[in-house]
Amino acid sequence: MSTGLRGLESTEAGGGHRSSGNVRPVAVIDIGATSIRMAIAELHDNGSVHLLSTLAQAVNLGRDAFSKGVIDKGTIEECVRVLRSYKRVLAEYELSRPDQIRVVATSAVRESMNKLAFQDRIYTATGLQIEVIDEAEVSRITYLGIQPLLKGDPRFSEWGTMVIEVGGGSTEVLILQKCDVQFSQTYRLGSLRLRETVEAYQTSRTTVRHIMETQMRRVIEQVAQHINRGEIKHLVALGGDMRFAAHQLAGEVGTDGMVRLKVDQLEQLTNTILDLNEDKIVHRYHISFPDAGTLGPALLAYVQMAKAFHLDEIHVANINLRDGMLTEMAARGALNEDFRNQVVRSAIELGRKFDFAEAHARHVAKLCKILFQGLREEHHLEPRFELLLTVAALLHEIGLYVGPSGYHKHSMYLILNSELFGLSRTDVMLIGLTARYHRKTSPKPTHIGFTQLDRDQRIAVVKMAALLRLADALDASHSQRLHELWFAREGSRLVISLPQVEDLALEQLALKQTGSLFEETYGMSVLLRKLRH
Repeated sequence: MSTGLRGLESTEAGGGHRSSGNVRPVAVIDIGATSIRMAIAELHDNGSVHLLSTLAQAVNLGRDAFSKGVIDKGTIEECVRVLRSYKRVLAEYELSRPDQIRVVATSAVRESMNKLAFQDRIYTATGLQIEVIDEAEVSRITYLGIQPLLKGDPRFSEWGTMVIEVGGGSTEVLILQKCDVQFSQTYRLGSLRLRETVEAYQTSRTTVRHIMETQMRRVIEQVAQHINRGEIKHLVALGGDMRFAAHQLAGEVGTDGMVRLKVDQLEQLTNTILDLNEDKIVHRYHISFPDAGTLGPALLAYVQMAKAFHLDEIHVANINLRDGMLTEMAARGALNEDFRNQVVRSAIELGRKFDFAEAHARHVAKLCKILFQGLREEHHLEPRFELLLTVAALLHEIGLYVGPSGYHKHSMYLILNSELFGLSRTDVMLIGLTARYHRKTSPKPTHIGFTQLDRDQRIAVVKMAALLRLADALDASHSQRLHELWFAREGSRLVISLPQVEDLALEQLALKQTGSLFEETYGMSVLLRKLRH
């Protein structure tokens, strides 16, 4: 969207900008279904972000991908032209290193059968490496962007809040209670998809609107299955279409980063736009043709969602995917404690869905954390793997819900086919495999999923699975009686001393049955010993 609140947040790209001191210039580029957008900003050591410039150019990626399944050569070359122009701006800001620029693509590129050819062509022409992100990654980045805004407003910390963004190819929904994520899901319903669906019908505008509303109601019903409608007190809307609506109806963004719109006023604007053809929309509102084609369907989706949850106003946030990307870059990729807690909360909710032994699962996760931190010199895994190991520990026994026979395989299946907030499909695969190998056989080349990983990922799974087996053995009694572990290396043995324990027979037996993977992986056998004072 080329008008509206986006214009209020932008500054023109001027001459070269030099960083100094503790200021780091960066750029993020978002390749979406209807446009390619770029934001250039300064990142400060304290985590703050100062936006310098934003640019947006319309493209037809979604129209190609959603109707034909491939991106046309002409569209690819148009993207090349846009990104080459962005490269010139980046050069003015002296931005060229890979660690200064992040480029992501969402649903349109992700669903295209020729996405690899698209990525290769862009890299050959511009040197930009495109990261195609999945739905979970989009949700995670969106949460990072919106979190500070919601936490700074007491209204959103007291009641249920729905955050929704209707994009060109998909609709993203986050449900929060007191700013904690209760549910997140991405639906294959977007403004451009809706437009492509109804264009096949040569019928009246009334019928077209009915078709769109029917598609929207299906998504609304799916959302309603996960939350009590009466618990949602606020709806926060993201996206350029709603920023356009806010600019038309309310003008300047508020000091709290929000604009509040009455649903009935938004519906009137939506009706006006749906009654116009694209030429008239472009002429009246001075927006691009791609934006004109998706504006009406997008606004209608927001109206329908608000009315379905009996809300009479919508909060429009001046936040987008690029804001979340910049927030993440400011943190230098580190997972903050709040985000970790949200992921763990999502895993616990999934475990409860399958009636897991929560006390045991939580304690095994606690022991995994102790092992991970105490054996850093042995596993050499990046800090983010601690979170993946924690989630695997929480969910390692959910397969018992299906049945005790081969339940470790059931655990993997349930994990791979469930939603876990903020984790990419690759992360979920690593978690599922780690849970699968917490007992019995070690990983084999013939195992589905394991062979699809690269070498570093396979090694990480084996290392995490060995730690999980050890932690599970240490709570073999399911009594949660072991809380302190003391580590020492004696030759080729890892000695774990445990205080205030009289009898370790059960744990030693469990370790003997499952401990071979640890020795195979780390080259050490494990000895449990009572700590003597």
